[in-house]
Amino acid sequence: MFDFENVYNENYKKVYFFLLSLTQCRDLSEELTQQTFYKAFIGIGKFKNNSKLIVWLCQIAKNEYFTYLQKQKYILTKIK
Repeated sequence: MFDFENVYNENYKKVYFFLLSLTQCRDLSEELTQQTFYKAFIGIGKFKNNSKLIVWLCQIAKNEYFTYLQKQKYILTKIK
């Protein structure tokens, strides 16, 4: 069983800076980091412990970033 508060406190900065390296935007990185930890909290039971927790969190973060990019692309195509 995970102490999710501890998971959050130990990994927040790592996930945030990972996303910042992708987005180059502090506000977006903050938002995506929050979404990442929400998704991780919901799906922590799916973590199989066959990789490091931070790798799993960064995979979620990357997926959140790609989802954001897809939504932006969709919005831009609707505007044109």
